[in-house]
Amino acid sequence: MTSKLTIAIVGAGPAGLAAALLLNRDGHRVTLFERFEEPKPLGSGLILQPTGLTVLQHLGLLEEILALGARIDRLYGADARTGRTVLDVRYDAIAGGRFGLAVHRAALFGVLHRAVLRAGILVETGMEISDIDAGGESAALIGEHGRRIGPFDLVVDASGTRSVLRRRADASCEPRPLAYGALWASLGWRDGFDLRGLLQRYDRASVMIGVLPIGRPEPEADPMAAFFWSLKPADAEPVRAAGIDAWKDRLVSLWPECRAFTDQIDGFEQLVLARYGHHTLMRPAGRRLAVIGDAAHATSPQLGQGANMALLDATALAHALRAHSSLDNALEDYVRARRLHVRVFQALSWMFTPFYQSDSVLLPFLRDRLVATVAKIPPAPRLLASMVAGTLVDPFAASGLEEVDWQLLASTQSAHARSTSAWSTA
Repeated sequence: MTSKLTIAIVGAGPAGLAAALLLNRDGHRVTLFERFEEPKPLGSGLILQPTGLTVLQHLGLLEEILALGARIDRLYGADARTGRTVLDVRYDAIAGGRFGLAVHRAALFGVLHRAVLRAGILVETGMEISDIDAGGESAALIGEHGRRIGPFDLVVDASGTRSVLRRRADASCEPRPLAYGALWASLGWRDGFDLRGLLQRYDRASVMIGVLPIGRPEPEADPMAAFFWSLKPADAEPVRAAGIDAWKDRLVSLWPECRAFTDQIDGFEQLVLARYGHHTLMRPAGRRLAVIGDAAHATSPQLGQGANMALLDATALAHALRAHSSLDNALEDYVRARRLHVRVFQALSWMFTPFYQSDSVLLPFLRDRLVATVAKIPPAPRLLASMVAGTLVDPFAASGLEEVDWQLLASTQSAHARSTSAWSTA
């Protein structure tokens, strides 16, 4: 194991918070640096896959996040005009009882952030970090006006897709903007939709409307849904100029039932425009630097792997530092541990995204008439479920993890529910 290190983590998102907890647990001296005056989540909802849920169990936070999220058993999509099934992925196509957990980003952030505060980890806010200097025997962060902060034995870049530090990684690259993004809103849940599924409607590949139950952002809140509509970021301004009513009418014409959500939207200020980019660092490390999460690899959310891969990165880094006495060897091991899993899922996302978000006429035609048919023929259902679950390539062993026993978890939860019910009626 490496000697106890002084570590700076830049970015207090899921990747940075998880890394801080894991590295602090191993006895390293950790400081989190966050550019906002108050750490906060960005965005609406996401699905924690069995991969991310296993990391949260490793952190002792699984029960807390399960209480806030909504269990997801399938992803279902249909053509908006014909009703033809286009996508139907079910977790139970894989043996073992796996499932997803849809959560509000505020719920995931809150669970991790509270754990960081309980652990007494130092969090420095309002810190805009512009560079690192690792040319000597230690590393220093470069802040505003050239201020040097340090020294540190290791810097962990968890600052997301807009990272300015990843240029210090070996063989760095910048994200390539994707043509399509999405408008997102977090709205009150409404009955009539699948409480255990992500539902989507498509008009070719240029329009995708989705409803995802995301549980509660905090324990006492009402259940919520993430509601989204894909569009090109360049088209956002013309859509706004046409007015909120025109936008809502278009959505309802394609999916009449979604009026339950559009009726909750009074103006575009309730919607957040998400832009997506694609990049994969070939070597997410440099001199005294490890790059994790979206700073290291980002893509469209089509396979829903972003937060899950970030949590796996944090775990793999901690595991590598635990396994080696040399920092250089540990960083090399971290790179090696994540290489195959990251590259496979980045490639799959790059390949599948144009079938669901693009201007192509041919690809959605093939999707609706060929891909949807082939997807029903074994072993395709199992492979698709493994892709969505993030387990097509084993991500656990290289990160020192043992996957959750999902069947044991289900039986434990059932026993707890029966016990609670019996107590409440006594």
